[in-house]
Amino acid sequence: MSMSKAVDIKPSKERLEYLRGRRRKKLLISLAQVMILIIFVAQWEITARLGIIDPFITSQPTRIINTIIRLYNEGQLFHHVGVTCLETVTGFVSGTILGTFIAVILWWSEFLTKVLEPYLVVLNSLPKIALGPIFIVWFGAGITSIIVIALAISLVVSILEVLHGFASTDQEQIKLVKTLGAGKLQIFTKVVLPANLPVIMNSLKINVGLSWVGVIVGEFLVSRAGLGYLIVYGGQVFQLDLVMSSVIILCMAAGIMYKAVVLVQQLFLKSRI
Repeated sequence: MSMSKAVDIKPSKERLEYLRGRRRKKLLISLAQVMILIIFVAQWEITARLGIIDPFITSQPTRIINTIIRLYNEGQLFHHVGVTCLETVTGFVSGTILGTFIAVILWWSEFLTKVLEPYLVVLNSLPKIALGPIFIVWFGAGITSIIVIALAISLVVSILEVLHGFASTDQEQIKLVKTLGAGKLQIFTKVVLPANLPVIMNSLKINVGLSWVGVIVGEFLVSRAGLGYLIVYGGQVFQLDLVMSSVIILCMAAGIMYKAVVLVQQLFLKSRI
């Protein structure tokens, strides 16, 4: 009869000290970030109260909080935030999926890649904001135009980013599966795509910011609802409290969306280990 005993392997003192050092470093970084924010907000409020800066022009934290509360009480806060988030998520998902799909097609056909490469470079260099009025004429003055603007800003970047990853795949691995009789589809599904899943995940993080830029630009041009609309409206009627409140909410929403993408990436990477 054979008996197996579980061996309890304890980490060394050096390992424990290293882990404690990493935790202390992360804690210090978080505390420093919070302190910078607190100091900035406190200085902003104090200088506004003392009249060093004009709160009518720069607003101040307490006025921003009151404006957000007023928007909530009037039932407008979640309406405008929801409209902008819906447009952003739609443009973000569409840009990522469509960009990755086009990158796959271009990788599949070297001839098509060489034909379209200069056009992609030109489109990537073109300020997409200039196309905004054209999209409004084509798709109408509504949410569709805003989503298309967000899609246009992130699409070409997604294509180039993912296509570059596909082209940089280890050629030795591709040659190996070719010698085993793999076809184009098998090469893509067994080698190219798995090797470039981190690249696709990184393109998600890039597209987060680009999608927000596209949506806000679109709302500047045509929207009747959303955070971009509140910013424009507040500037037109000189309600700087409304402008600053919308910007703060926009920063928070964009940060939450970025953190969500980073969390998905971390969970994805852990699942592959």
